[in-house]
Amino acid sequence: MKKLVWLAALLLLAAATPTQAQRKVKIKTKPGTAAPLDKASRLLPLFGGASAAQAEQVVGPAFLADVAKSFASRTEASKFFSDKGYEYLVENQPDTAVYRFNLAWLLDQKNADAYRGLGVIASQRANNDEAISLITQALAIEPTNAQLMADLGASYLIQYEKDKKKKSLSQAMDYLQKAIATDPKNAGSWQQLARGYYLQENFAKAWEAVHTGQNLNMTSLDFQLIGDLIAKMPDPEGKFK
Repeated sequence: MKKLVWLAALLLLAAATPTQAQRKVKIKTKPGTAAPLDKASRLLPLFGGASAAQAEQVVGPAFLADVAKSFASRTEASKFFSDKGYEYLVENQPDTAVYRFNLAWLLDQKNADAYRGLGVIASQRANNDEAISLITQALAIEPTNAQLMADLGASYLIQYEKDKKKKSLSQAMDYLQKAIATDPKNAGSWQQLARGYYLQENFAKAWEAVHTGQNLNMTSLDFQLIGDLIAKMPDPEGKFK
């Protein structure tokens, strides 16, 4: 399967629009009160590797003061900005989304959604090593998050498509199987697992995973995968021909 299919799958996993982001909050940097904004660094994941203190200098004290006035805590503000990041991601405004996720990280380095959102964008931009790094950091914060496990598994499947290393495929399957064990009703995870079984040439298992995902949610079906599977082994249930 082409990489773009997996990139689209990851983007789909991030497409839910959180309700909290609907809150109307205007936060501006007042002219003349903040350090000049470094546009290059603010559009790089995690401000291009800057420390939180350095990133605060980039956004300026006026922004931080407005956050303090508008939110009960930095944690609440961080969630607001990560929610907005996903909204902009769905609206196909990745640069704006990156900056919102960066602000979310700046305000709370324990906000897993900030790392995940940046990881999804990195994958969308075909920077899979960066995507794996960012989603791994998110999973370290929320080690029982099934969606993060599925994201990371999908990222390693993309990696395997690139490097053809058994280790990449093994890591992908490990994360996807953990994701399924944690949340067996995630149809998207079942379809990703089906592709993993296909790459392992375990076509019977791949069909089982396809049908499990289909029964949970028809929209999860990956028809390119189904076409690839049919070429290797007829559908045992006869649903796809």
